[in-house]
Amino acid sequence: MSSSDANSIRKHVDLDAVLSSEIVVSEELLKDNLAEEEAPFKLSSWLFSRWSRKPRLDEDITATRRSVYDNPEMAQLYWPKQDYENLHRFDPSARWTYGEERSLVSNIDWKIMAWAALSFSALNLDRNNLSQANTDNFLPDLNLTTDDFNWGNSIFRLAFLCAELPSQLVSKRLGPDRWIPAQMILWSIVTLCQFWLTGRTTFFLTRALLGYIVFLAQNALLARFIPDLILYLSYFYTKNELPLRLALFWMSSNLCSIVSSFIAFGVLRMRGVLGRAGWRWLFLVEGLITFSIGVATFFRMPPSPTQSRTWFRPNGWFTKREEIIMVTRILRDDPTKGDMHNREGLTLKRLWTAICDYDLWPLYLLGLMFGIPGAPPATYLTLSLRNLGFNTFTTNLLTIPSTVAGMITMFAITMVSEVLNERTFVAMNEDLWTLPFLVALYCLPENPNQWIYFGLASGLLSYPYTHPIQCSRNAGAVASRTVNASMYNMFVQATSVISAQIYRADDAPRYRRGNLTLIIICCFNLVILYPSTKAYYIWRNRQRDRRWNAMSVEARKEYLATTTDVGNRRLDFRFAH
Repeated sequence: MSSSDANSIRKHVDLDAVLSSEIVVSEELLKDNLAEEEAPFKLSSWLFSRWSRKPRLDEDITATRRSVYDNPEMAQLYWPKQDYENLHRFDPSARWTYGEERSLVSNIDWKIMAWAALSFSALNLDRNNLSQANTDNFLPDLNLTTDDFNWGNSIFRLAFLCAELPSQLVSKRLGPDRWIPAQMILWSIVTLCQFWLTGRTTFFLTRALLGYIVFLAQNALLARFIPDLILYLSYFYTKNELPLRLALFWMSSNLCSIVSSFIAFGVLRMRGVLGRAGWRWLFLVEGLITFSIGVATFFRMPPSPTQSRTWFRPNGWFTKREEIIMVTRILRDDPTKGDMHNREGLTLKRLWTAICDYDLWPLYLLGLMFGIPGAPPATYLTLSLRNLGFNTFTTNLLTIPSTVAGMITMFAITMVSEVLNERTFVAMNEDLWTLPFLVALYCLPENPNQWIYFGLASGLLSYPYTHPIQCSRNAGAVASRTVNASMYNMFVQATSVISAQIYRADDAPRYRRGNLTLIIICCFNLVILYPSTKAYYIWRNRQRDRRWNAMSVEARKEYLATTTDVGNRRLDFRFAH
């Protein structure tokens, strides 16, 4: 069999299916004393591990886990592409201990994950500053109405969406190590330019530029950091190590919101310095912070595990031994990661295939609808608190409690999802939490007590954020997952385009009409959308089960070796719900 034939077959063979379809793994596996298959990560298990009575594994025990590479006949079907950038460090015969693995993962956490989280936080720092600027008379200073504010947010998101697909093509071609810092710097420059805003036209212009550039930057950190961990973090972590890093990643975003509130508390006191408003200094300071982190990121993101050596870091971050362990453990965990190199661009054909994948349309609709009920109250929180009599500095501090509570509820809902092994009905809890608070806001009198409003708004915005739960692997294949998750993110971002127009100036200050609209959308999600999505994926899985169970063992083996179906089109694929 030629290498090209092997590669062609390898692309369509699913590792789990191979190991579960009576294809025997070589007896050499037992002689090598390989470790058992790693248990799936559970956040609940990690949080309570300190009370666990399970003894810690001896650091000298072999940590190398079994894979198809231990079977000579199967190994050739899964061998990485010749242009895979880490191929020279791939060694299926390599063995390492738990002590070596723990030390290496800890090193990766500090060198790779910590800076990635900081970069993401820097982007959120700039993204949230418009809400903080509203506490310092931003709209009156520029002679803007709340409707202008709404259109500015809509323009921001529309430009954001226009950048989605082009950025997918560019980012995958250039690599996230180049694309992330470049877009962070562009983003920070536009943020700095808001220091010189003069009115409606310049406001709309900067929102459009920020919307386009923020996606280019976020594409590799937010939209790509969830679906495209394949692109960067998956170069360094196994599938069971990523969930914890994702949880900490989202936590860093909330922590950034808290930090930015304190920054605004101090910087907005500069109102009057050089005759400038405080919100202008806020844009300037936070833009400079992001710019500095963006420049530093050029020097802090190696393209891959084997490419950390550069002219300014001649010794690199990892030894040859560590590089061998990194590359080999990743490919043993998921051989399909060797199918694409880190400068290989996505094609228009692959993007079109993602659009036509009707099995993911219910998930896209969920992405569009689930976040609408909580978005307008969040966007208008600072404006509403200011209108009710809180001063600039108190308002910024009052945004912190709901952020902290949101971190707690997000972790709690993630654990509930794991314990129940359920996604759809657990994800409903975001809207289920939001609904009674929306009803309470709708029933408030024309001039409510400011602390009652603060309590209700903060309670609403403490909802359990279920976006990480809904970001499933229902695309199947690694490459497909990258594109489909990007499509999902486009619908999530479109939520902001819709929600930005729900609170209107003629409905101020209580926005009763807007809150009634949010209540109706919330009820639609709970009664129709989520249950229908659950029912659809159950039905599709039962269809697959009937066809798969009707096949003999020989027919299954033949299918696995010859099928041209990929991702969620394969008969052995089951949808998560």
